[in-house]
Amino acid sequence: MKDPHTDVSAAEAYMESLAGEDALLLGIRETIREAGMPEVSVAAGYGKLLTLLASLSGARRILEIGALGGYSGVCMARGMAEGGLLTSLELQPEYAELAQRHVAQAGFGGQTRYLIGPALDSLNKLKEDGERFDFFFIDADKGNYLNYLELALELAEPGAVIAADNLLLRGRTLNPDKNGPSVLALREFNRRLAEDPRLISSLLPAYDGLAVAMVKKA
Repeated sequence: MKDPHTDVSAAEAYMESLAGEDALLLGIRETIREAGMPEVSVAAGYGKLLTLLASLSGARRILEIGALGGYSGVCMARGMAEGGLLTSLELQPEYAELAQRHVAQAGFGGQTRYLIGPALDSLNKLKEDGERFDFFFIDADKGNYLNYLELALELAEPGAVIAADNLLLRGRTLNPDKNGPSVLALREFNRRLAEDPRLISSLLPAYDGLAVAMVKKA
């Protein structure tokens, strides 16, 4: 599967060349490739943005929907407040195991937990348990993005940050001839995010598209 982040414009390529990735993050990408997993980790520039957003928001309880190999988890953990906790939801046990190993290598093994199984089940369990979070990253099955958004809003503390990747679906969201379930779901998700009165949001078009929103405090 072609990595959508390699097909970038000249401006994106220039910015990506400046973003840089340390040995650990490069190693995560290589391990994902060697394992035959989808090479769809967040772009390096957006990984740094996740670190920055987590740090600026003072995030202590981060919820990641879709772990894959742990690239985004490491990025967010690096910005997480001291004593914070990263909760990551992952359908595939082998993906969660790899992600956990990478996050531990980054020095955050004692500040993470992985919940295995369908994300909607895990989200509803977290809701039943009365858990709350101040930072969310949505990067899982696209058909459920609207459901993930609604549950994130129910689990969010006032002022929580919600980020979501792959808004453009490698250009399919922009193509009027593409109307599959995931495309329709992402179009509605993007519209909802832009218009939801509970949120202050911005949709970034670089790479494969990233949403950044904040839950209003009042």
